[in-house]
Amino acid sequence: MDRAALADFLRRRREALRPEDVALPPGVRRRTRGLRREEVASLAVMSTDYYTRLEQQRGPQPSAHMLASLARALRLTAGERDYLYRVAGHNAPASLSTSPHVAPALLRVLDRLDDTPALILTDLGETLVQNRMATALFGDASKHTGLARSAIYRWFTDPAERTVYPEADRDRQSRAQVANLRAAHGLRGPRSQAGELVRTLQKANKEFAGLWALHEVAQRFEDHKTLIHPEIGSIELDCQALFTEDQSQTLLVLTAPPRSANYEKLQLLAVLGLDRFTRAEPWVF
Repeated sequence: MDRAALADFLRRRREALRPEDVALPPGVRRRTRGLRREEVASLAVMSTDYYTRLEQQRGPQPSAHMLASLARALRLTAGERDYLYRVAGHNAPASLSTSPHVAPALLRVLDRLDDTPALILTDLGETLVQNRMATALFGDASKHTGLARSAIYRWFTDPAERTVYPEADRDRQSRAQVANLRAAHGLRGPRSQAGELVRTLQKANKEFAGLWALHEVAQRFEDHKTLIHPEIGSIELDCQALFTEDQSQTLLVLTAPPRSANYEKLQLLAVLGLDRFTRAEPWVF
C-alpha cells in the first residue's frame, strides 16, 4: 500500500469534481475546491473520519469493497479505478464486466434521476447502485451478499422476492430471469460467476432446471411493468433500459405518464422513501 500516492490521488480526484458532477447542490461560499471530504464520504457510504484519515495517510488499508465505493463516489474511469486498487495494495479487478465498478456513463445519467426509480444492474441482476426512489420501491439491495446479490438467484430461492410482481405475471418473470442468465452465461462462460449461479440453481430449484433446459436466450426488460408495493399497492410503470456497449451493465429507469394515477403513486412513494431515509441510521465503516 502506497499511502502517499493513495492520499494524493484521492485528494486530487475529489478536488477535480464539482457538486453538480455528482448531483449535489452547488451551495454558496464554498471555500473548498471541488467536493468536500464529507461529501465524498457520504457518496461512498463511509464515515467522514475514515475518509479523512485516508487523505491524511493515517487510515488502515481499505478493503476491495471500500475501494469500489470510493471509485463510484469519485466517478473514476476503469483505468483510474485500477490505479486506485493498486496504490491501495490490491490487485485490480480482472475486468469491468466482473467487478462492482459502475460504468461512469450510466452513473452520470443516474445522478440526474431523482424523481423516479432508477438503478444500475449487472448482467447477473446484481444491483450496483440505486437511487432513493428505487430503494423505496424495491428495498435496499446492499444488504445482500454472496450469490444472493443476484436477483436471479433470489427469485428462485426466496419466495418473498416474488411478491413484488402480481401472481399472474410470475411465470413470465421466471422465464425472463432464466433467459437473461442464459445470455450472461454465454458471454462469461461456464467457469464464471454466471456458471456458478447456473450450477447452484440447477441443484436447488426444479423450476429453474426445467426452464434452463428450454435454452431460451434474451437480454431485455419488459417495456411495461406492474409492481406490488407493500404500502401503496399496485403500480404500473413504463420501463426503459440502457445497456453498456459490452452488455455487462444496465441502467433501468421506471416512469409513469404525468398526471396519471400511477404518477401520483410515485409521488407518494417519494414521500415514503424520504421519511425512511430521514429516520434511518447512517452507515459507518
